[in-house]
Amino acid sequence: MIMNALTSNQLVERVRRLFGKVPCRLQVAALPWRTAGDGVEIMLITSRDTGRWVLPKGWPENDENLYDAAAREAAEEAGLSGSVSRQHAGRYYYSKALSSGEDVPCEVLVYALEVDKVAEKWKEKRQRKRKWVTPSEAARMLNEPDLCKLVSAFGADPRRFAA
Repeated sequence: MIMNALTSNQLVERVRRLFGKVPCRLQVAALPWRTAGDGVEIMLITSRDTGRWVLPKGWPENDENLYDAAAREAAEEAGLSGSVSRQHAGRYYYSKALSSGEDVPCEVLVYALEVDKVAEKWKEKRQRKRKWVTPSEAARMLNEPDLCKLVSAFGADPRRFAA
């Protein structure tokens, strides 16, 4: 059967092309968190282009599992590693401006990553800042309304989303 020969990323992209005029591209994001005092903290990073606060996110590569892609993005963009959930905590949508000037609609699946190591050196250290904040602070700092709701819900019960 052809479905068995497709990777999960390819299958998702084919299904997206069946519906709607402009296919929604799939990205993944890590929701890096750690226990702090009576609650949790979430690490946000700055985007390379505008400097706004975001989660580490990017495109899945080849036949990479989506949760592994989210963990890879956290390592590359923020120097973080830990236990990543195999189930996404939620999703949000945004329009990504490509270097070509084209705007592409994107769906971002968010995977909780319980951080156990924060590197001093990492791939994009010179291009980004990172900051630990409470979930309520993160919700105020992020721009995407659906992501703000997801982060707030995560802060209320992080173990529900954890690996």
